[in-house]
Amino acid sequence: MFNRTFGRRHFLAIAGSASAAAILAACGDDAGDDGNSAPSAGGTSAPTVGRSFEITNVSYDPTRELYAQYADLFSKHYKEKTGNTVKVNNSHGGSGSQARSVVDGLEADVTTLALAGDTESLVQKGLVLPGWEAEFPNNSNPYVSTIVFVVRKGNPKGIKEWADLARSGVSVITPNPKTSGGAQWNFLAAWGTVTLNGGSEEEAKTLLTGIYKNVAVLDSGARGSSQTFVDKSIGDVFISWENEALLIKRDNPDFEVVYPSQTILAEPAVAITDAIVDKRKTREVATEFLNYLYSDEAQELIARNFYRPSNETILAKYKSQYPDYPKPYITIRDFGGWYAAKEKFFHEGKIFDQIYKA
Repeated sequence: MFNRTFGRRHFLAIAGSASAAAILAACGDDAGDDGNSAPSAGGTSAPTVGRSFEITNVSYDPTRELYAQYADLFSKHYKEKTGNTVKVNNSHGGSGSQARSVVDGLEADVTTLALAGDTESLVQKGLVLPGWEAEFPNNSNPYVSTIVFVVRKGNPKGIKEWADLARSGVSVITPNPKTSGGAQWNFLAAWGTVTLNGGSEEEAKTLLTGIYKNVAVLDSGARGSSQTFVDKSIGDVFISWENEALLIKRDNPDFEVVYPSQTILAEPAVAITDAIVDKRKTREVATEFLNYLYSDEAQELIARNFYRPSNETILAKYKSQYPDYPKPYITIRDFGGWYAAKEKFFHEGKIFDQIYKA
């Protein structure tokens, strides 16, 4: 496992680059103690029994319920383990917007964003150290999800596959890929069902053009799209995270979940914001916050909130709520990773802009 404290010292010691200097400036090695802990070597905190901590978790839209519950579970665990108290503040929004907020000054001790590509944007700004994926198990993915369709009861438009979303007369709800990580998963899932099954990129563009031509409202985040579809009764189909879809179905019998024959494996990522925890002396509690996501108690909580836990035993226990797919998952590896995917599809003037503006 990547040693965070050593990695930070080593990185700064060997690099004379602008990025290393930016990290050093952002981390503020000489910053004063925030009163929550006593500083120790390497900018970490040395917890003392009876101390109080406060950390901020910056996350994406549909995790509101999960992290509200997890904050209580973690605070109880941390008190029992260390004798210290911790208050967890959660911030939610479209994943891309959330990453930009951290760049702009939102002090996130940890991020739990919709995709690794948004975390990488924090690496590029010197807020998170390279190698962050190796710090926690399963490439720092304590849970995964996938992309499905939510339709109105009885599925009046007969929606079954991605191609159905481009049909005339079908009104689609999906968030904006410029601000929402879930929307990027949606886009890549539709694209991959064409190009990974023998179709050309021109055919994929035709499909995506048809889908976005049918989009009634392009919200900034997945939860906003959910509210547009459910609360405002706009649209025939909502392209949704699986966990959000199952939550809608559980709470409202007027909706159904449709699983297309092929979709994408959505992999939300967690990371410590190195520059912030070294400034605020909260590395120890932030690390424990993310480590505890892999505990049996947290994995059970994750499953009860309809995410697919990384613990195979607990995943098997909840298997009935996660249908299997007849075709293999599309993954971000099929697009060459997030750097390549963002460069090709989502940067200014690239394929999404070409499709949507047209």
